[in-house]
Amino acid sequence: MIRVLHIVGKMDRAGAETMLMNLYRQIDRSQVQFDFITFTTDEGDYDDEILALGGRIFPIIANNSIGRMSKLTSFLKQNSEYQIVHAHMLLSNAFHLSAAKKAGVKHRISHSHNTTTSKSGILAKLYEIFAKHLNKNLSTKKIACGKEAAEYLFGTTENVRLLNNAIDLPFYIKIASENNHYWEKIKSDTKGLKIIQVGRLNEVKNHIFSLKIAKKLKEQGVDFTFFIVGQGPLEEWVRKTIQEYNLEENVFILGVRNDVPNLMADANIMLMPSFHEGFPVVLVESQAIGLSSILSENIAKEVDLNLGLVKFLPLKSIDVWVETLKNQKNEPVSQSEIYKCLQSSGFFFFFNSVDLLNLYKNLINSNTRN
Repeated sequence: MIRVLHIVGKMDRAGAETMLMNLYRQIDRSQVQFDFITFTTDEGDYDDEILALGGRIFPIIANNSIGRMSKLTSFLKQNSEYQIVHAHMLLSNAFHLSAAKKAGVKHRISHSHNTTTSKSGILAKLYEIFAKHLNKNLSTKKIACGKEAAEYLFGTTENVRLLNNAIDLPFYIKIASENNHYWEKIKSDTKGLKIIQVGRLNEVKNHIFSLKIAKKLKEQGVDFTFFIVGQGPLEEWVRKTIQEYNLEENVFILGVRNDVPNLMADANIMLMPSFHEGFPVVLVESQAIGLSSILSENIAKEVDLNLGLVKFLPLKSIDVWVETLKNQKNEPVSQSEIYKCLQSSGFFFFFNSVDLLNLYKNLINSNTRN
């Protein structure tokens, strides 16, 4: 059996982590097993499931990237069974790949899940240039969730394996067909336009923009209920802003949940005013369900799967977003059309798991041939 060591920060219900779990659940675990390096002792949302699937989780705790690299090098030297290291932490992959090379790991995969970094300033730019250079030179295999994510981290799509953020497509089609006023189970007096935003509560997701939209909707007398799904470092600030804007009767933070597909199936519209994104899994899920979304123009256009469910708007004008929401008309898309589109575009995780398994097997077999 091949054991692949995945480098992640923490296995929470975030985009890259959810994509990874989708593949892990489906992949033939009699041939390949996943283990995980995390950089926290806090329990991740997926930790119990990983252990149940036969995976192992190894936390590495250090004060900085150099310390992490040193400890990861030692770990890999002591655990020589890992012939493949698969890193998922964008620019930080450089440190993890360096550790893998020092430890003699032959196959080092750098996986890009984003199209930019949120850090700014001269030092951040220098670090970005340095990290991209190391990623290109230390990785023996390059993977990206989309073309823009590939171009960001590797500067090209050439010799980069594009692995779509695939989902359990039949499951989402089934959820869409079973929509039965799910929001009323969360809040009995749900009213008006049902708006949802799914994502970690951090600066990149731009929740302040969404709350300003909600404030204007209320000022204009629009009936709506807004569910914010997720948690993160800005949660307390978001709660205070909800109170400041007098939105307690309209906006609700639901935290991390395992029923997001059901919530999306009963929503009217999803907001994603992010400052940047790679190829969010939640946008594949929302389109599989048939939910329309309004997105920031900063998000990669390739997330639009040509089902007429995605609209891009600039962040410079809240009024444009408000008017778009007020005039939103959902044109239903047939489930058969959705299924055909997503399957043909490579978003059914059954096929992607087979592709990934074959990739790992080919890498190991190359050792035998050499």
